[in-house]
Amino acid sequence: MFISVLEGIMIPFIGTTIGSACVFFMRNSITKRLDRILTGFAGGVMIAASIFSLILPAIEGSEFLGNYAFVPASIGFLAGIFFLIFLDFVTPYFKFQNTNERKKCSLSKTAKLVLAVTIHNLPEGMAVGIVFAGLLYGKSEVSLMSAMALSIGIALQNFPEGAIVSMPLKTKGMSKLKAFICGTLSGAVEPIGAALTMVAAGFFLPLMPYFLSFAAGAMFYVVIEELLPSNNDEGNFGLGTVFFAFGFVLMMSLDVGLK
Repeated sequence: MFISVLEGIMIPFIGTTIGSACVFFMRNSITKRLDRILTGFAGGVMIAASIFSLILPAIEGSEFLGNYAFVPASIGFLAGIFFLIFLDFVTPYFKFQNTNERKKCSLSKTAKLVLAVTIHNLPEGMAVGIVFAGLLYGKSEVSLMSAMALSIGIALQNFPEGAIVSMPLKTKGMSKLKAFICGTLSGAVEPIGAALTMVAAGFFLPLMPYFLSFAAGAMFYVVIEELLPSNNDEGNFGLGTVFFAFGFVLMMSLDVGLK
């Protein structure tokens, strides 16, 4: 089980690393078509994972409250949303998918972009950590398959993020190797955040429903603010919508059918 958990919390980081490696192979950036496919699919996976792997287990874990079992999930979900709003307020906010505008930014703004991406990766690491914590501490509502699927969905979302960190650094004169390292390090906060969240969850098991729904709120915010808008670019959202549906159905099927 320990090996599976270790693999699970490292998968999102691997997604960032692979995306950062695009600096070695691509001249400018990933194509809009591939970007829509990746972000649409990742968005579907993450929304389904938030519902079936986070929100519903949070409600099930609060059944002792009877008709008020929804309260911890509601509080945690809203807390996750407002936590991400707070992060966007206190850090420089850049639309991750708008690669062309980023290339026109100065190096200092590019550095701020790296910081913003790194900070935004923290709640994603927390989401992975809390799901695997539920698995480790015997929460029957959480399955290994659903936890792994969530990690893979986040990894897919991290792929373009790694690319949009490393590529602008290269255009500003940084070597490909250094740009790759910087892009990779921007995702290092995820396994660290996941590990710390797992440790904290061990001390606060009664608060697990709040933690699960908090992660769900953070995931919803990431999808709504950063993934879905890119698929509505220039009114051409059909491809992203189709892959969003595929991602949602796949994650729902894995979570419900393989528990």
